[in-house]
Amino acid sequence: MNPRIANLPISILLIEDNPGDVRLIQEAFKVAKVVNEINSVVNGLDAMSFLRKEGDFASAQTPDLILLDLNLPGKDGREVLAEIKADQILKTIPVIILSSSSALEDILKSYEHNANCFVTKPIDVNEFFNVIKKITDFWITIVKLPS
Repeated sequence: MNPRIANLPISILLIEDNPGDVRLIQEAFKVAKVVNEINSVVNGLDAMSFLRKEGDFASAQTPDLILLDLNLPGKDGREVLAEIKADQILKTIPVIILSSSSALEDILKSYEHNANCFVTKPIDVNEFFNVIKKITDFWITIVKLPS
């Protein structure tokens, strides 16, 4: 077992504007028994403020992993991804695109902007939980995170 799971919290930033998806993702992480701290923001402007520790987010912890929806109000996820990966301090944080989109253009653009992976959100709740479990298994149990 990875000592990170057993002893240390994983800091995850969830950038998602749908409150139902936020609750579902949080519940899926609980079911997967991941010791974690999940912070969530609902738009791209808040996401960048959180990551840069600005304003209300001055005391925010730098996340170990980012789950990013593409379709956000204001600054969308595509812009957020490009900014994260262009920033010398933030670019090493793994970014998982978790989107309802399965459009080839979105997938290609995400990888062009150095997303670490692209996952389409399943409609079915059980499959959604299964996807989060697989993300957990890979990104938290197997992968060595930079932080």
